[in-house]
Amino acid sequence: MELLVASAIGILTAGGLYLVLRLRTFPVILGVSLLTYAVNVFLFASGRLTVGAPPILHDGATSYADPVPQALVLTAIVISFGMTAVVVMISLGAFLGSNDDHVDDQAEETTGTSS
Repeated sequence: MELLVASAIGILTAGGLYLVLRLRTFPVILGVSLLTYAVNVFLFASGRLTVGAPPILHDGATSYADPVPQALVLTAIVISFGMTAVVVMISLGAFLGSNDDHVDDQAEETTGTSS
């Protein structure tokens, strides 16, 4: 189980890094989202993967799942959704302003030749 989760985290991280290094805005947004999902899975797995255990310790329970990483992941999901919405709006505004979606565009120098 741990190998599967570790492989999933590695694949999400590798795909996210590949997309972040692209020179267009939409793949960069997808890459940041994939990196966010990789961090969320990592945080969730840090609470020890326990199958069939209750999240709260009560009488008769021999093991329990740690609820703190679950709460952290839930908070991270909400924050990443808001951050993704802001980045999409900023990139949409940049695209509509310049009709180009390259990430590393250099500002064109407007040198006027006045006679």
